[in-house]
Amino acid sequence: MRKLLITALALIMAIPMFTVHAFAAVTVEDEAYYQKFKGQKISINVHNWGEYISNDAVDSIDVNAEFEALTGIKVNYTTFASNEELYARLKSGGASYDVVIPSDYMIAKFIREGMLEELDLNNIPNVKYTNPQFAGMEYDPEGKYSIPYTWGTVGIIYNTTMVDTEITSWDALWDARYLGDILMFSNPRDAFALAELRLGYSLNTHNLDEIRKAAEELKAQKPLVQAYVMDEIFDKMQGGEAALAPYYAGDALTMMAENEDLEFVVPNEGTNKFVDSICIPKGSKNKEAAEMYINFLCEPEVAAANIEYIGYSTPNTAAFELLDEETRNNPICYPPEEIMEKAEFFYDLPQNISAQMDALWVEVISAEVGYSKWMIPMLMIGCILFSVGINVARSIKKKRDIY
Repeated sequence: MRKLLITALALIMAIPMFTVHAFAAVTVEDEAYYQKFKGQKISINVHNWGEYISNDAVDSIDVNAEFEALTGIKVNYTTFASNEELYARLKSGGASYDVVIPSDYMIAKFIREGMLEELDLNNIPNVKYTNPQFAGMEYDPEGKYSIPYTWGTVGIIYNTTMVDTEITSWDALWDARYLGDILMFSNPRDAFALAELRLGYSLNTHNLDEIRKAAEELKAQKPLVQAYVMDEIFDKMQGGEAALAPYYAGDALTMMAENEDLEFVVPNEGTNKFVDSICIPKGSKNKEAAEMYINFLCEPEVAAANIEYIGYSTPNTAAFELLDEETRNNPICYPPEEIMEKAEFFYDLPQNISAQMDALWVEVISAEVGYSKWMIPMLMIGCILFSVGINVARSIKKKRDIY
């Protein structure tokens, strides 16, 4: 009898493994809405950042698989590493995408150049869950072209076994003590932002002289840099191959979960705050199916699963309520007011400014500068002198502001 009971229990427990379910673990608000394209063999091409959607890892749902099971729409999913890479692919016309998830300033550029479709919000009823504070954003004032997906800030992720001092400034990325152990953004807008913050400039400066000075800072930093990275940062920081790097808060949390020696800080000078939003490129072959996918990403359970998996902050009010208290109160995900007050969005720069930044970035990247340990004393002296100069300049500026 005992064996029979055990066998019966095992069979009962195994039943869910073989049960075909239409909607899997995700509860959606309107199941009928998602049936429109069933059996029509439709597919959509989705292009997103790396590590930026919940998959079938332990304790997470596979968002794309759930959408396919629910709608019958095939998702062809690929990734990009930077906004600039995405722009180049769309501009070249060599690839066809139905859904992309760029950042704020790049969305403004796409809109200006006529590269996005206007969204039919009747097909995206879950837009109602978007936090009102993300309405009327500068990059898409009327909300015609984008639906917010995530938001966050930029800071420094560092290995506490390799960095034994408190990090409070972006100066740490120019510190000669970490020669060969510093990673740096491999895209111009993010990289220039750090130099601009260090120099006390706006992240959206139109002053060509300031942009040139920022480029000189990046050139001065280059001997210290081990590598310019985007998605490669995960393996390097999690594997203890570098001491510190600038990166996005959500990804920092992912890396910290894999390596307990890692910490994250937003420097005192301020930072970049950003919103990544879902858009449909011009010429999408399956626009309505793409809008259905966008709506699915805005389902509270789906949006919450994505946030729990990727670590970023959610603009979806219903998804926020589904998060556990620890996540909702995490200062890395949802920074305190004193950090947000000093955070600045990227705006779409005028074409001449953007072109100048791109040209200077090519100079930075192409400069042939190697690093070696004997350079440390000279670089430290240089960094100290530069730091003194910056502090003097800041002091003079403060006095001018007072008077």
